[in-house]
Amino acid sequence: MSGAGTFVPATVRAVRAVADEVRQVELVPDDGARPYPPGSHLDLALEVDGLPVVRSYSVVGAAPDDGAYRIAVKLLPESRGGSRRVHGLAAGDRLELRHPTSHFELDPRRPGYLLVAGGIGITPLVGMAEVLARRHPHQAPVRLAYAGRRRAAMPFVEHLRALLGDDAVVTAAGEDGERLDLAAEVAALHADGEAYLCGPPRLTDAVRACWEAQGRPPRRLRTETFGTAGRHPTEPFDVEVRDHGLTVHVPRDRTLLGALHDAGVGMVWDCLRGECGLCTVRVLGRSTDGQPVVDHRDVFLDAAEREDSTRLCACVSRAVGGRLAIDTGYRP
Repeated sequence: MSGAGTFVPATVRAVRAVADEVRQVELVPDDGARPYPPGSHLDLALEVDGLPVVRSYSVVGAAPDDGAYRIAVKLLPESRGGSRRVHGLAAGDRLELRHPTSHFELDPRRPGYLLVAGGIGITPLVGMAEVLARRHPHQAPVRLAYAGRRRAAMPFVEHLRALLGDDAVVTAAGEDGERLDLAAEVAALHADGEAYLCGPPRLTDAVRACWEAQGRPPRRLRTETFGTAGRHPTEPFDVEVRDHGLTVHVPRDRTLLGALHDAGVGMVWDCLRGECGLCTVRVLGRSTDGQPVVDHRDVFLDAAEREDSTRLCACVSRAVGGRLAIDTGYRP
């Protein structure tokens, strides 16, 4: 019997488009799919840019009854390569996965629920909506607020409307000039209700601000990490590695860690998700106006450290164009 933390072989059963640039992949592990709570994620062992990596993806829908796990992945040109690798999968391909686990579990005892998603952040909320929809309709009201840049790139909308009802699902597409009224959505939630949120940093910050402004308890707002989204467009940049006496160019489609690896700069790393902090380097240079030149995309550094911008996690974070000077800690 393999443990939850063990990688097991799996087969890709099917791949299909569920929205523009979003593919749903069905994965059948050799030892069988297992029940999991809504909000769970699974890990895939992949190779990206010549490096072995582990990427985590939310499992779409409630626990499987047909032997397969489903993930939905958006093709992100600004990603670290995982989405490109997954979009290249086809039926019959073999890979390894870890069975689903959850740090984002649904509390089924609340008197009301607000689900808030941004972009591909909808994936962990689909299973929650399915579980809540199976309850008596008057047991606990459920609303879903879903924002995306383009309506055609927002998957599962019709499925969610069928589950929760048209009046319970509100969507906003940036291309149409639409925005969610987050303050109104939070205000409409039962005083003892709970909100579940998955999306990019700006959406997360906005929901938290509304939540705090209305005096709601922090423990009733649950969030899923969306750690690599970035607050700025991904751009190429140069990095001066002062302890090695060389300058490295970091292309738009390469991470700083990957570019350092290509240049022969020895680095310590593990998670490649901005979580463990092993690849952290010192930032020695700032822009001329005194503002940090780092787009922090990790979940390792705290808010004060990000504001200070004297360190960055090389596996995910980047410079906002231009040139950056760092010290990797190497001493000959």
